[in-house]
Amino acid sequence: MNTVLYIVVPCYNEEAVLPETSRRLGLLMDDLTAKGEISPASRVLFVDDGSRDKTWSMIEALEDARFEGAKLAHNAGHQNAVWAGMTLACERNCDAVISLDADLQDDPEAIRGFLKAYREGCDVVYGVRKSRTTDTVFKRSTAEAFYKIMGACGAEVVNNHADYRLLSRRALEALLQFGEVNLFLRGMVPLLGFKSEKVYYDRAERFAGESKYPLKKMLSFAMDGITSFSVKPIRFITVLGILFALLGAAFGLYALVSLFTGHAVVGWTSTIMSIWLIGGVQLIAIGVIGEYIGKIYMETKRRPRFILETYHSKNSAPHK
Repeated sequence: MNTVLYIVVPCYNEEAVLPETSRRLGLLMDDLTAKGEISPASRVLFVDDGSRDKTWSMIEALEDARFEGAKLAHNAGHQNAVWAGMTLACERNCDAVISLDADLQDDPEAIRGFLKAYREGCDVVYGVRKSRTTDTVFKRSTAEAFYKIMGACGAEVVNNHADYRLLSRRALEALLQFGEVNLFLRGMVPLLGFKSEKVYYDRAERFAGESKYPLKKMLSFAMDGITSFSVKPIRFITVLGILFALLGAAFGLYALVSLFTGHAVVGWTSTIMSIWLIGGVQLIAIGVIGEYIGKIYMETKRRPRFILETYHSKNSAPHK
């Protein structure tokens, strides 16, 4: 099968790991090409997401003609960087595209399994972690909670799958028709409905450099995922409001009975507790509603997901 494969690698301040990433991907491409599993026209596309270190200059310095680079004009975020790479790969007439983070935590060797499933007719192949033994207890427990919440909200997500996946050309073209600005790819791809398969692999420690997903970003990403695919949080607020209204009516009835029977006691503890409780619930409700309004606000602007500053390639024409 003469498959033109593009491997999209989003990069943000990855100067520490880029030499090893390019070396491993180069060796893998050599072997896959020699075995006839991919076309010699296949490429690795590094997407520099507004890095502030030497990442872009290192991408430009890569000597292998199969390595291409796209420099975004500003830091658009991981999801937008992946989207930019997939868009550019589609424009260059790829047959399939694989997204892979630069940190080498996701085993590049799993790509062999991706291609096998692709040859067997799968349009979407998910890279799924076998276990989370390399994670801290906190990260493991919060990740499990996230997948459970997403499932409870009705979103179709693949457990222990991040953004390591293969898309066939028709799956890629279908995905690029999605118009939302707030991207949550691991929730969008299952909506395509094409035949899919899972390939399991062992996730390693980060090869070098620092994680680009601290706790703050992880929580923000989780909130984006939940609010992008479900309105159940707002419905939950409605149910909570009804519940508190019923409790309020019950307490009101209790107060009237106490007044008429002469058992009413003037106190401030219950009043203060009620104020704090109801006030806290109201603030949470306003915050959740604000998340949805904020998303609507961003969607109505219709700003571009990314702005391409430079495309670097040693090849003068698109490949096919």
